Amino acid sequence: MSHINSEQLQSLKLRLQQMKQDYEQRLHQSDHYGLADSLREQTGELSGIDNHPADLATELYEREKDIALNEHHEIELERIDTSLQHIDQGTYGKCVVCGQSIPYDRLDAVPSTMYCIDHCPETFTSDRRPVEEQFLTPPFGRTSLDERDDQNGFDGEDAWQIVEAWGTSDTPAMHEQTDVDSYDQLYIEASEELDGCVEAFESFVATDMTGRHVTVVRNRQYERYIAAGEGVPLLEEERSITDLDEDWR
Repeated sequence: MSHINSEQLQSLKLRLQQMKQDYEQRLHQSDHYGLADSLREQTGELSGIDNHPADLATELYEREKDIALNEHHEIELERIDTSLQHIDQGTYGKCVVCGQSIPYDRLDAVPSTMYCIDHCPETFTSDRRPVEEQFLTPPFGRTSLDERDDQNGFDGEDAWQIVEAWGTSDTPAMHEQTDVDSYDQLYIEASEELDGCVEAFESFVATDMTGRHVTVVRNRQYERYIAAGEGVPLLEEERSITDLDEDWR
């Protein structure tokens, strides 16, 4: 501790002792921020699991804040006690990682520190991510089968499209595409994906129960199919509703 003279060391020790006394007094007076009592006892509710969780929202927020403050003060007390032990052992002011002397200016700012500025754990940004994020990529996580060539069945995206069809908070005015003017176009792949079929021609080519008689339904998808040059127009003439009625007779 040659970089710290006896006067500086004594001043830092007094500050640490005062900080310890303040933290202990604060925890004692607040009864550890009221954590000795359960949330039910503090609120007078018969149950913390109510039919209306919002009724306890404010109390729950205050409870979470008390837990955070209590944990912070307990950690600070532990650091202060460790620093006082290092003073008694003659190792105070040395970084516990590299063993180098901690500058007095840093000790003066944070008397309870045990790390130099280069090895302070709080300066490192963790690259660890919650394990749940493994299922968020690709979209809809592991329930999305669009990226697999061997799957074309009902998946998580299709399930969301069904739910989405009943309405969301999105509006055409706030959509990322500028040409959207209808709520029907807000769905995921609303204009590209077919409903109930894989290929476009499956939506207008039909057969009877025997599979021998093939008919073509001249629907909107058929018109788009022909306009895109993906097929040839049908040779049979357009039949009217009257003709169809006569066939049924």
